[in-house]
Amino acid sequence: MNNMQAVSFQQITKILELTDQLEMSREWVEIPLSPESPGIVRKLANGKLEIVVDADIPFDEWFSTLEAKIKDVMK
Repeated sequence: MNNMQAVSFQQITKILELTDQLEMSREWVEIPLSPESPGIVRKLANGKLEIVVDADIPFDEWFSTLEAKIKDVMK
């Protein structure tokens, strides 16, 4: 049951502002436009960070946990 059909430009901007604060190059961040359930943050084989927004959790609630997830993956 997908509540969210697509990640909005405003949501992408918010995610990129967070990765900017973490001093991550935008060239190394991939954000698919299609949300999935569950959302995931993972390092890809090419070294890029993929951030998949969760389709079933309200964006702001999901976003509030994103920084910790990024830091965990980047250890």
